[in-house]
Amino acid sequence: MSDEIRDELRAVARDLLGKAPPGSEADWRLLAGAGWLGLEVPGALDGEDATFAETAVIAAELGRAAASSPYLGTVILGAGTLNLLERAPCRDELLRNIANGQAVLAVALADGEDEDAPPFRLERAPGRTGGYQLRGRAAFVPDAAQAGRLLLLARDPDGVPVIAAVAPGAAAMSVTPQPVLDQTRRLALVEADGAVIPGDAVWRFASEPQACVRRLLDRAAVAVACDSLGVAEAMLDATVAYAGVREQFGRPIGSFQAVKHACAGMLVQVSVARELTAAAAQRLAAGPQGDPAAGVAASMAKSYACAAAVDVAGQAMQLHGGMGYTWESGIHLFLKRAALNRSLSGSPAAHRRRLARRYREG
Repeated sequence: MSDEIRDELRAVARDLLGKAPPGSEADWRLLAGAGWLGLEVPGALDGEDATFAETAVIAAELGRAAASSPYLGTVILGAGTLNLLERAPCRDELLRNIANGQAVLAVALADGEDEDAPPFRLERAPGRTGGYQLRGRAAFVPDAAQAGRLLLLARDPDGVPVIAAVAPGAAAMSVTPQPVLDQTRRLALVEADGAVIPGDAVWRFASEPQACVRRLLDRAAVAVACDSLGVAEAMLDATVAYAGVREQFGRPIGSFQAVKHACAGMLVQVSVARELTAAAAQRLAAGPQGDPAAGVAASMAKSYACAAAVDVAGQAMQLHGGMGYTWESGIHLFLKRAALNRSLSGSPAAHRRRLARRYREG
């Protein structure tokens, strides 16, 4: 899609999501009706045949509205994972259900701090032909507590990364909600202690498994970076608007040099984050295998945008004065969301280490 179409998508999303107060639950049926759930689902499966660049637009607008929804687990990670798997009727059915708003998924990937260690492993089940036993645990899995299907990254007995599709209520499986300060997100601990998995519930990647896993991790990182960009944009706009109407010593505080400089610094951070996230989204959208440099772009976007969002939200709280520290201002919602985003899908420090390792090895 062209930049013009993405700008139109952004404007429509901003208008629809902006009608609800920050922190509200996004209407899942509204998102499905707008086509946002099936952006990357093939047209033959009731999707829109779009790319990750368009999905990233919605991710940013959800962050800008501080909206609560399972979009990260279902669309960003769920549809993204299914699109990388070998085609099968069950896979196609799940993709169609995502596009129609009938499925909520959660994906447990490797920890962003240790990308080479899938959280689950498959062992051959004794006395069962083609069956497996699943063991392992993954903490802080987005949307797992409300998902109807879990897609768990695991190593098969041969050490190959695969996806195990299981129901949350299966025997020897547990999903425990993990409350966090950010009230707009739902995370959970997923544990498996010998859960029996039939052979047809183990899905394999269509191309080189490790490259597919790396691409999924990069998708998650860029999506969270886009969410943080939306948070930072919302805080910048709110602060500029407040500085224009709040008066002190008989004039708007926006006329004071210190406030001007602070807002200018926030604008610079938001502008850099916008460029980095857009570049990373475009690279991840480039073809079925993505761009070889997508990992570098993803780490640059995640490390900068997520750290910048925390800084911008903190500045917004300060520039709102005493009002910024009140519950009614709503700024705390954005600050808590930005703080959680900073930790999800690898911390800024972890992504900077990844960048440093690339240059050191190069």
